[in-house]
Amino acid sequence: MTPSSASTAQAPNNDFYAAHDKLYVATDCIIFGFDDGDLKLLIFKRRVEPDSGIWSLIGSFVKIDEDVDEAARRVLKEITGLEAIYMEQSKTYGKAERDPGYRCISVAHYALMRINDHDRELTQSHGAFWYTLQEIPKLALDHTEMVSDALDKLRRRARYQPIGFELLPEKFTIPQLQKLYESIYQRELDPRNFRKKVLSLKVLVKLDEKDKSGSKRGAYLYRFDSEKYQELLESGYNFEI
Repeated sequence: MTPSSASTAQAPNNDFYAAHDKLYVATDCIIFGFDDGDLKLLIFKRRVEPDSGIWSLIGSFVKIDEDVDEAARRVLKEITGLEAIYMEQSKTYGKAERDPGYRCISVAHYALMRINDHDRELTQSHGAFWYTLQEIPKLALDHTEMVSDALDKLRRRARYQPIGFELLPEKFTIPQLQKLYESIYQRELDPRNFRKKVLSLKVLVKLDEKDKSGSKRGAYLYRFDSEKYQELLESGYNFEI
């Protein structure tokens, strides 16, 4: 949990369910960022028992007066300084024994962000750091399962909806876009097939600029056509690669 995990909101005066058992509701955030050709995860060392000092997803208890999604957005803002980033619910975890601290269910959310956009000093002040998927250490509680499930959901989304607007810089090359998909799928893709497939979607706008950081010849830069991108988000497609 983040330092703000304790709720200060007042409980409602009328509790019609006072005779029944109580439990906690939490949200844990799987925050993905893309940087230097790698998909990365933001984690920190847990500051409360159980599992204090163990690497953990960043989360919070849901306050009595806030929606679950609002709690997740609060966590994201507190840890990154950002508000307008992509986020959606991943899965709810409710096994009775999942948290030895007390009976607690967690509604996991995954978020996508450009790493360069966030407030690095704010993030580091919370003791949070980015790890590539290959470097992720053992995580507290059932957080490793949460990451795995969120990745599966992200891969399914990449199959039927465009990915990249939330993770890539405004201008990018097709090889950079391919690197993003390879990071998500955790396998290499054929460059010719990928280029042909992605250009067929007509969601990219070719620019009269080149990125020459990789070679003298350079690679043309592209940007997303935001209107077409939104259309594909709504209609979907089959991006089998």
